Amino acid sequence: MKKKAKWVRRPLVQVLSALAFNLNLPGFVSGSIYTGALKGVCVPVLNCYSCPGALGACPIGALQSSFAAIGGKLAYYVLGMLLLFALTLGRFFCGWLCPFGAVQGLLYRVPAKKLTIPQKADRPLRCLKYAVLFVLVIGLPLFARNGVNMSEPYFCKWLCPAGTLEGGVPLALANSSVRSALGGQFAWKLTLAVAILVACIFIYRPFCKYLCPLGALYGLFAKLSLYRGTVDAHACTRCGACARACKMEVDPMKTPNSSECIRCGDCVRACPAGALKMRMCFGCENNKKEVAKGELE
Repeated sequence: MKKKAKWVRRPLVQVLSALAFNLNLPGFVSGSIYTGALKGVCVPVLNCYSCPGALGACPIGALQSSFAAIGGKLAYYVLGMLLLFALTLGRFFCGWLCPFGAVQGLLYRVPAKKLTIPQKADRPLRCLKYAVLFVLVIGLPLFARNGVNMSEPYFCKWLCPAGTLEGGVPLALANSSVRSALGGQFAWKLTLAVAILVACIFIYRPFCKYLCPLGALYGLFAKLSLYRGTVDAHACTRCGACARACKMEVDPMKTPNSSECIRCGDCVRACPAGALKMRMCFGCENNKKEVAKGELE
C-alpha cells in the first residue's frame, strides 16, 4: 500500500495543479477565453493563454509576446517571475506541476515496447530545446520584425503542442467561428501535437527532453535552484539503482542537479541506502564537499 501511495502522489498533484491553473470551466462550454485580472500573472508551467479554462498566462507565451510587440521591449515582470520560478523550484515545476508533462508521463504508461535513443543521437537532440528557446522564443520575435516593427510569437504559432491541445482544440470544438477560421497552420500544429503524443508512448517525455523551451530555461539554473538533489557520499553504495530508476537518463550520484533532472523523486525512492534527497537547500556546503569526494572515489 505504501508503494502504491507513493506512485499515486505525483499524478494526483499533477491533476490538481492542472485544475488549479484552468478553473475557468465555463470557458470550455462557451468557447471563450478568460480575460480577467489573473491573466496578468504568469503560472510556472506551459499552460496556454488561449486555453478556455486558463486563469493565468503562460510564461513562455508572455515572454515572446513582449518581444514580439511593437518596439520589442522586454516585460521585466515576466523575466522576474521566470527567474523567481527558476531559482526557487526550477524543474520541480516540470516534474510535478506541468499539465503537458503529466500527459506525457501517463502516455508512457501505455503498454508498448519502449525505445531508448542511442546516446550519440540523444545528446545533440537534447540541445534542440535550447535552440527553441534562443531562436523561436527570443531571437526571431526580437529580430524578425515587419514594417511596423512588430513580430510573431513563433513558438506558440508553429510549435507548442500544449497550446494546440489546451487552446486550439477546445476552442475549435466549442466555438463555430474558430472552427471556420482554421487552416493549414492549425493542421500542421495538430499533426505535430499528435506525433509528439504518439512518441510519448515509446519515449519518456520526448517534448521535455528535446523541445521544451521552459525546461531549457529552468535547466540553465539547475545548479542554482534552491530545491535540489543532495547526495550523502558516505551512505552511497554505488549500486546504480538511482540511475536505473531515472527515466530522464540522469545519474543522480554523479550529477544530482543535472539540467535534465525534473525533480520527480524516482531516484530517491529507488535508493536502498537513503543516500539521495530532494530538498530546499540554503548553502549546502557540506553536501557539496561530500558529492565532490564521492565523485573522485
